[in-house]
Amino acid sequence: MLTSKISKVGKVVICGAKGVGKTTILEQLIYGNVTIESEIHSTIEDTYVASVDTGKGSRDTLRIYDTAGLQGSVQLPRHYLAYPDAFVLVYDPSDPSSLDMLGGIKSDIDKFKDKKEIFIIVIANMRSRQNRSASSSPINSSQQQQQQLNNDAIESNLTRANNWCARERIKHYTVNAMERASLYEPFVQLASRLYPPQTKSSFPQLRQLTQKTSKVDNS
Repeated sequence: MLTSKISKVGKVVICGAKGVGKTTILEQLIYGNVTIESEIHSTIEDTYVASVDTGKGSRDTLRIYDTAGLQGSVQLPRHYLAYPDAFVLVYDPSDPSSLDMLGGIKSDIDKFKDKKEIFIIVIANMRSRQNRSASSSPINSSQQQQQQLNNDAIESNLTRANNWCARERIKHYTVNAMERASLYEPFVQLASRLYPPQTKSSFPQLRQLTQKTSKVDNS
């Protein structure tokens, strides 16, 4: 039984480098059926619809456009820059080049937004970390050292991303596409920013004046 009314539709584009897990995030967020063994094919273009409960008594609908992963100097096609209300920029913290790419995407968004307020969030997808339960064999010292170097590089990239997002005044979230619960907060917060709660009246003084006028007319 539906207890809340679906109200608005926000247009969101999700983008980033190839292989950072954009489609996996959306499949897991909406359907919750992605596992380590799931086979996810490269996306050319696709559209998802998510009904988001932001706790306001109504559900806001996000129409999310999944885009092809970018490589090298390839830019996000201009037609994606014209219509969205928001962008989700995804990167892999184990791949510094995928983070570097977001700076160019953000610059293009700022260039083509045409004075329209555009909301942007950045997501670090940690799904690239190895599944520790996948192997029960002991790890030798050389493997431990390499794993520590990888972890240090990831932490360095996360720190760099946090600093960049702070300068750009955009939200940064760390998620794991294999853990559906970790994906809720970024998209709920995005919907909340797109559709803040409305007050009863945008002009309370005008409402009071109207009420006083009505009393005078009735007297």
